[in-house]
Amino acid sequence: MKLDYVTARGLRFAYLAAGTGPLVLLVHGFPDTAYTWDATLPAVAAAGYRAVAPFTRGYHPTAIPADGAYDVATLGGDLLALIEALGADRAIVVGHDWGASAAYSAAAIAPERVRLLVPVAIPHPGGITPTPRLVWLLRHLIAFKRASGPARLRANDFALVDELYARWSPAWKDIPRSETARVKAAFAEPGVVEAALGYYRAQPFRPPPSHRTRIEVPTVAFAGEDDAISPRLYEKARHMFGKSYEVVQVPGGHFMHREHPEAFIPELVSVLRDNAPPA
Repeated sequence: MKLDYVTARGLRFAYLAAGTGPLVLLVHGFPDTAYTWDATLPAVAAAGYRAVAPFTRGYHPTAIPADGAYDVATLGGDLLALIEALGADRAIVVGHDWGASAAYSAAAIAPERVRLLVPVAIPHPGGITPTPRLVWLLRHLIAFKRASGPARLRANDFALVDELYARWSPAWKDIPRSETARVKAAFAEPGVVEAALGYYRAQPFRPPPSHRTRIEVPTVAFAGEDDAISPRLYEKARHMFGKSYEVVQVPGGHFMHREHPEAFIPELVSVLRDNAPPA
């Protein structure tokens, strides 16, 4: 799959693309890269859209920002800048994991630029109330803030990446090594581990303003039926949305789009066509 490049906010972003039509940004999370969408891109393109999957800031081959900014307002601003740099006035934004956090932020900052919001695997932070179980499930948020985070992530050929996939998608048995090969290759590039963990270091314990702002964009969230994060949390976040809000449950855990593409991809295409048809 061919890489292209575009400059937004002074940063050179790499991206994968397919198709023509209304712009759909497919935004990856951690530990992942834009290649997480390699099966989704052609399906979205075939449905009549221009599907673009950027490598987010700091993830090789996108540049590492000199200012070291990785807060969610910056991540959301990146998506808005990419929409403009790619020649569009607005876009459908599909975001997984940190991509979902960035997408929530972009929709809060400039709702007129986001035609449809599709967060995957992350409920809106406004619906999350900390509990002992949830704190344990999200213990990596604290671990990755520590100075030891980069060394821990690099240890034993990035064994933690495989551990996180298994932990976050617990029903996904015998995860092929190829699933994590590309992100491990990206993390092996100089400075990328520090950049990826910079997202966690920049995350405050209290949701930032862009995650406390009511979303005034039609939203369809995807929740994995086997995810450690209960689909109930998506319902608890309903008060954070001022426009239409739907929760779609599909088989799989946190990496539902990789674990069960045969279920996720047709459902995503149906959501796009129903809520933001290409013509």
